[in-house]
Amino acid sequence: MSNPQQLRYSKEHEWVSAAEDGVATVGITEYAANALGDVVYAQLPEVGDTVTAGETCGELESTKSVSDLYAPVSGEVTEINEDVVNDPSLVNSAPFEGGWLFKVRVTEEPAELLSADEYAAFSGN
Repeated sequence: MSNPQQLRYSKEHEWVSAAEDGVATVGITEYAANALGDVVYAQLPEVGDTVTAGETCGELESTKSVSDLYAPVSGEVTEINEDVVNDPSLVNSAPFEGGWLFKVRVTEEPAELLSADEYAAFSGN
C-alpha cells in the first residue's frame, strides 16, 4: 500500500491534507478501508459542525462491522463528500481521491499526526 507523502495521518487511520486557505480535506487510509471491507454506509458530520481532534465525528459501516470516524484535526466542517454518501464504495475504491469524506476549516492540528513513513511503520504497511 502506498500512503501519499503530502498527507498527514492519525493513529486512528484517518488522513488529512495540508490546509489550503485554512481548509483541509479528511478521509480514511487505504489500510483502514481494506480492514473495514466493503463500505455500505457513511455517516459524516454535518456542514457547520465543530469537530475535535481525536474525537468521533461519524461512522462508516461495512459488510463486516461499524467503525467510528475520528477527526484528525479540530475545526468547523465546511463540506461533506455527497458522492460518498450516495456511493460509500468510493471509500474502498479511491480512499485518497474520490473517497475523501469531509473538509474542515482547521483551528488546531495536533502535533502527534504522522508522516507517511511514520504511518507506514505504525500500521505495518
